[in-house]
Amino acid sequence: MKDIAQKVLVGLFMVGSMVSWGQNIGEPRSMVVYKTNEPMQIDGMAKEEVWGKAQISENFIDIEGVKTPTYQTNVRMLWDENYLYFYAELKEPHVWANLKQRDTVIFYNNDFEIFIDPDGDTHNYFEFEMNALNTVWDLLLTKPYREPGAIVDSWEILGLKSGVNIEGTLNDPSDIDKGWSVEVAMPWAVLKETSGSNKVPEGDFWRINFSRVNWDFDLIDGKYYRKKDANGKFLREYNWVWSPQGVINMHEPEHWGYAYFSPNEAGNPDTFAIPKDEQIRWLLYRFYRDQKKFFSKNKKWAQKLSELPTKPLLADGTKVEIDLEVHRAGWSIQAKSPFTGKLYLIQEDGKYHP
Repeated sequence: MKDIAQKVLVGLFMVGSMVSWGQNIGEPRSMVVYKTNEPMQIDGMAKEEVWGKAQISENFIDIEGVKTPTYQTNVRMLWDENYLYFYAELKEPHVWANLKQRDTVIFYNNDFEIFIDPDGDTHNYFEFEMNALNTVWDLLLTKPYREPGAIVDSWEILGLKSGVNIEGTLNDPSDIDKGWSVEVAMPWAVLKETSGSNKVPEGDFWRINFSRVNWDFDLIDGKYYRKKDANGKFLREYNWVWSPQGVINMHEPEHWGYAYFSPNEAGNPDTFAIPKDEQIRWLLYRFYRDQKKFFSKNKKWAQKLSELPTKPLLADGTKVEIDLEVHRAGWSIQAKSPFTGKLYLIQEDGKYHP
């Protein structure tokens, strides 16, 4: 299974990287995640009153950040001392699924996906997928696919709870459905493993994104199948996300959204603004992509910042003090925040050091 997952996901990354080096997608989206003290039943229905007080995300958008998806998707989050909770509503006139084995390639069905990078360094992050049969796939990636790394398919979210509710009839083409909804509870005990802290991130933010994969379908003998073209090849899937990636590739964690874990209980409003120093992160990843392109073309790293197209400037024109160091193992770029004076660093494998 691990070999299959690796081939499939690397294939998706290659498609994404060939499409574009990235659209100008602007600032990532953000969400306030409120606390709950209400007992939660994970059944996909979100019957608890507290869900009505949770922040509802913006409508999902096409992964590149331009097109409006055919069907609407929204997500909410809550947290308590034991779990991080997710609830998503997916509009869909034909709800279907046929994959029943855990840790199979779930996105071969229409699915809902969660991506979590607790410490925001783009390494050691989690991916979770589920379909309308409540079949799940959870895995840990030590690095994005643009860098050599391990896909830990045997990793599991111990204590995971998930549920699906279908507004319609599963796998029945004779009627028109309204859609399906999913509810997920992930234990902090597992999620904190790569966060660098044993504490629940109350008052802090994590980088999180959500994706929905949708396929055109054919009906054969009354059953749903992914649609093929005249040559027998599957048509491309649709990728709809919460925070746009700019490329057809979910595995660029620097583009994911910001989930702020408010100390306030749901119903007691709070606000969150992405810290100004995050602009340094975005700038350093532009330099990182420049270096990758420079190496691809010249078979060596740029030795000077002047060899790269990105300028040491923020979007508003603020100048940033930047230092590039090239060494035997690769390179690193360090930046000093003009806002706080803090130093930030990115290295040749894309790992970010706040």
